[in-house]
Amino acid sequence: MTEVEKNNYELRIKEILSLVRPYLQADGGDIEFVDVSEDLIVFVNLIGACGTCPMSIQTLKFGVEHALKNAIPEIKEVVAVS
Repeated sequence: MTEVEKNNYELRIKEILSLVRPYLQADGGDIEFVDVSEDLIVFVNLIGACGTCPMSIQTLKFGVEHALKNAIPEIKEVVAVS
């Protein structure tokens, strides 16, 4: 992946995260983009209530990952980092 391609993916990912963010903030949490790998795995940081919630894996997989994959089908996975 070229630097231009990576930057384009980052912009698109951040745009989708900005659409998901209000739902997370409504429950006292938030999300921040960390990185996207060469093989299109997206790394995010769940913060606030989302960082400690026992349902955070479901939120990540069925909410965030689903939204990102719908918008950018090339994405393989979304992974939370701390």
